[in-house]
Amino acid sequence: MVFVALMLCLLLASCGGGGSPAPPGPSPPSNPNTFTITAAGVTPKELTVAPGTRVLFVNSDNRRHEMTSDPHPEHTDCTEINSVGALSPGQGRETGNLVDVRTCGFHDHGEPDNSGLKGRIIIR
Repeated sequence: MVFVALMLCLLLASCGGGGSPAPPGPSPPSNPNTFTITAAGVTPKELTVAPGTRVLFVNSDNRRHEMTSDPHPEHTDCTEINSVGALSPGQGRETGNLVDVRTCGFHDHGEPDNSGLKGRIIIR
């Protein structure tokens, strides 16, 4: 019995190592409808999506951004965008389902007048 346990331990020990290291932390979900935030601003400035779509915002900048619906400071035009909220560097989050056919403007709540951090989502 001791021999079997010893062999099992050796077998398990030999299976470790040599593999690829685990990636650092969770990465944002994948979504073809994505806005990327960088130090230069949001790209693209506009996306056209079908009703019911979710849009992903990914913060590739080195500082926090809080993406919200227009107008500032009410954020009431497309409340589905408000679920994105505050994004730390490297973080990504999707909007709620954008169901109604309309055009939704968004901005960074912390810099509402920065045109580089503004954009629109066209739902049709």
